[in-house]
Amino acid sequence: MTKPDEPNIPVGHAEPLKPAHSLPRYSEPTPETHRKVSREQEAELALKNSAFAGSSRILLIGLFLLTILSVPAIQFAYEMRTGGTEPRAGTFNVYKAYPAWEKIRAVRGPRDLWRLLPRGAELKAAEKELETESVVSEWLLPRVQLALLNLGAGNEQVYLGRDHWLFYRPDVDYVTGPPFLEPKIMTHRAHTAGVQSDPVKAIIAFRDQLASRGIDLIAVPIPMKPGVEPRHLSARARKNRVLQNPSFAEFKARLEKSGVRVFDPATVLPPGDAPLFLEADTHWRPETMELVAEKLAEVVGGAPSSVAIAQISNRPISAVGDIARMLKVPEARSPFRAETVTVHEVTPPAISKDAEILLLGDSFSNIFSLGALGWGESAGFAEHLSRALRRPIDCILRNSDAAFATREMLSRELARGRDRLAGQKLVIWEFAARELAFGDWKMLEMKLGQPVPAKFFVPKPGQSVTATGTIEAISAAPRPGSVPYKDHILALHLTDLMVDGREESAGLEAFVYAESMRDNALTAIARLRAGDRVTFRLRPWSDVSEQYEKINRSEIDDPAVQLEEPCWGELK
Repeated sequence: MTKPDEPNIPVGHAEPLKPAHSLPRYSEPTPETHRKVSREQEAELALKNSAFAGSSRILLIGLFLLTILSVPAIQFAYEMRTGGTEPRAGTFNVYKAYPAWEKIRAVRGPRDLWRLLPRGAELKAAEKELETESVVSEWLLPRVQLALLNLGAGNEQVYLGRDHWLFYRPDVDYVTGPPFLEPKIMTHRAHTAGVQSDPVKAIIAFRDQLASRGIDLIAVPIPMKPGVEPRHLSARARKNRVLQNPSFAEFKARLEKSGVRVFDPATVLPPGDAPLFLEADTHWRPETMELVAEKLAEVVGGAPSSVAIAQISNRPISAVGDIARMLKVPEARSPFRAETVTVHEVTPPAISKDAEILLLGDSFSNIFSLGALGWGESAGFAEHLSRALRRPIDCILRNSDAAFATREMLSRELARGRDRLAGQKLVIWEFAARELAFGDWKMLEMKLGQPVPAKFFVPKPGQSVTATGTIEAISAAPRPGSVPYKDHILALHLTDLMVDGREESAGLEAFVYAESMRDNALTAIARLRAGDRVTFRLRPWSDVSEQYEKINRSEIDDPAVQLEEPCWGELK
């Protein structure tokens, strides 16, 4: 693999040009990262445009068969030798390739045998797990990546910058890619990725929904690292010029023409050589975040409440950036060391559900507030915005998927009969600008529903129970290293639930959130599938939501289940 050329960052131009031919061609994102051309499509294109001599063909076929057979053979031998089912590095558990026992028991005759055949999605999931979790990949990939780094190359998610800076590929593609408001681009995304690709339409609709209740909206698109720090990506970039996607100016103009207030942090960033973003992370530095919070507070204005001015405590934090972790090189031999910053913890943080201002935000709001991200706590965007405003604010925050995730959380609370917008006067919607080009801008209802009796089982507050059930549906977990976040939560729908072994409880259902990835390693829960019979220790989600609500998670594609009260589950 050769070193890719530098992205084509223009010099002295407010709107970047399209990427050079040496960059990977434009591709569509999945909900959490870019959607690549599949290996099947790549193979088909290669075969259609390749010709081989007879002896070469035989040699290549032999090498191909040896390669594809060696990986499962090595994995099978490893599993047979080690045994057991406990999750650990290099354990794929080949037994998962067989049908679940519940499916086998359901067979009543020859006509039911087809039910034992794996579905296409199950085969894809097994292939993905073998690719990322097998002993071959666990041993080989970090060493290959280290060799590529020594040659000056990153990987499918990481670009190597200048002076040891790292850049996340979707961020670079946002800046250098085609205009996200171009009709052909939006139509292509809608057809291929199945998303609502027009951010202007979604933001205006959300503003109208809020306005019907007398609530104002301010949109805050955070500029991406390659646009703010282009000189660390390309020597040709001009200093003190924030680069955006070619459609960004039109995006702002259309929103402002429609009466939507837009606060663009790029307009308040200070000139100079001081870094504004973290070297090996996708996010801004604490001083940059605090400046944006202060300037936004000036725009919001209004008389401050009687809340006392919060106290500030300086705390040095050293951490390895999320982009460096995506390289997955051996930690002891990684050339990227921990970066040290000073965060300013706010005490007490004035965060209250009774506040008149609601902040919807993503990881740019969480980065110095959510301890799981590794950069400290109580020092994030919400805390500093509240301090600058001298009034409490309410927050709905979630890493990733900022185009819809926080609005979806708000929509579900309203649908459950919980009026999170009661008493609100202003909603501030912060999102990473990359979402404009790659996000799913779902059209979501903001209707207040009526509280209904819960149909699913939920333990009482403070209670912990043991429950055994069958997985009816389970959401997907990301491939470790493919997303900037090292932790992930998935959702499960459990049926035929039996609580604490009581026969009278049989037949219940539960909607469960559980930890699927921790510190960039999949948990045993991520390896479960529909049809498995499992035992969980369940607690009410309300008991743990403060700890886990902000972490990136995937949902079951069933609106009826999503409206049920969730539990928190830990596999037993």
